[in-house]
Amino acid sequence: MRARYSAHVLGLVDFVVATYHPSCQAEQYRDAIADSIESEWLGLEIISSQIASDTEGYVEFKAFYRDDNQECCLHEKSRFLREIVGNSPQWFYIDGAYPEATEPLKAGRNDPCPCGSGKKFKKCCL
Repeated sequence: MRARYSAHVLGLVDFVVATYHPSCQAEQYRDAIADSIESEWLGLEIISSQIASDTEGYVEFKAFYRDDNQECCLHEKSRFLREIVGNSPQWFYIDGAYPEATEPLKAGRNDPCPCGSGKKFKKCCL
């Protein structure tokens, strides 16, 4: 999950496409994936991770981003499948569920900034 988030921050569309499970046929959605990567990514919070079996795992996270000068939070529980590629195991993103709807962040001027910088909101992302 951290690698996929980092790829979003760095604009690495090829990496994001390659880490989708082959059944997702991500290549045909490359343009939409590239558009989603263009957001300004502010931070990642891993809430939980779970290995359900040798071939399936879950990561619940919150990814903070700015879209049209509005700070938002994507809260998702992602499902990953592990497959052997060559002789090495590799985890692939397959799908996700949204425990909460994506919504604008609400922070007061003197609250800690939701991006995780440790600064007050008014001194950081306001």
